[in-house]
Amino acid sequence: MSKKILFVVTNFSKINDDILTGVWLGEFAQPYIVFESTGYDITVASPLGGNSPLDENGLSCSNPIEWDEPAKLLRNTAKLSEIDYTQFDAIFIPGGHGPMFDLPECQELKTILEYMYKNDKILAAVCHGVAGFVSATDCEGNSILKNKHITSFTNKEEKIVKMAEFMPFSLEERIKKLGAIFVEDKPWSEHVEINCNIITGQNQNSALLVAEAVISLL
Repeated sequence: MSKKILFVVTNFSKINDDILTGVWLGEFAQPYIVFESTGYDITVASPLGGNSPLDENGLSCSNPIEWDEPAKLLRNTAKLSEIDYTQFDAIFIPGGHGPMFDLPECQELKTILEYMYKNDKILAAVCHGVAGFVSATDCEGNSILKNKHITSFTNKEEKIVKMAEFMPFSLEERIKKLGAIFVEDKPWSEHVEINCNIITGQNQNSALLVAEAVISLL
């Protein structure tokens, strides 16, 4: 039987009247295409279902035309609460600044992550998608990130894009506070950390490497 991948994407679209956000297209499209070409069965879901907005900063005329078809799937995502998460072999959470606002407090995502973690499924996220992991705990009540080597969009990168002041929290600092060993490379480096079944990527340039790491473990 084909392996099953659950993509979890954000529904959050508006930080304020001047700043729109959402999911970063490349972080969704590149892994999706790789998983699809490998023959995996893919489901795309979000906390509310329906539209998952695209972060306009991730849209460019230089984006490959191959990304257009995966992008269409974000217009009508499944609702997380209606997903039979026990059927999936891996979860993948792409970034964009949107996940910082709705995924950390999503109870359905917390439940899914804790089930998959305890059943040795693969948990993967890239950039701000790692924010989806911060509420999940293990059987002893500790963060699933505790004592793991974890990366995500860094404080340095956040300052470079001038978004730090608009975030609800510092993702890097939250990860450290949860007891993880935060590992960073230079801004915009292709950087992935693999801890048994938890895979994290630093930024949008790391999305493809995260996807390849998922495939290697599956």
